[in-house]
Amino acid sequence: MLSTLGISPSWRCSTYPAAFDTVDHDILLLRLKSSFGLDGVVCSWFRSYLTGRVQSVRRGSSVSASVLQYGVPQGSVLGPLLFILYTADLIRLIESFGFRPHLYADDTQVQGSCRPDSVHQLQLTLSTCLDAVCEWMRTNRLHTQSPEGVI
Repeated sequence: MLSTLGISPSWRCSTYPAAFDTVDHDILLLRLKSSFGLDGVVCSWFRSYLTGRVQSVRRGSSVSASVLQYGVPQGSVLGPLLFILYTADLIRLIESFGFRPHLYADDTQVQGSCRPDSVHQLQLTLSTCLDAVCEWMRTNRLHTQSPEGVI
């Protein structure tokens, strides 16, 4: 997207395949405390809500069940909210590089702009930002799909 005023690159990634299924309960509970100041009874309630959840699969007359170690309940009111809280630090990380993040469900877009004579510097900063995003994702047990982008 080139204009006479500048250039506006963006990077888009369907960031989290099976996103809600990969939320690490321990990381989420720690983040609720460290980033949002929730602890005590509130964290105990969330721990109770998340732990001991069972997933059952039925095939014919056979049923198998397993306790879920990761993930937030899909189809619930709290599932999407907990995922947003889980990924809130990602927004701050992207903003720390001077970019505008846009997140919707499991999709993340990183956008920025610059004057035409600063394109190379913007590309370097964007590359550094994306490396940091990928590291954040690995640290938080989320996985990325191939990014799509215009740089």
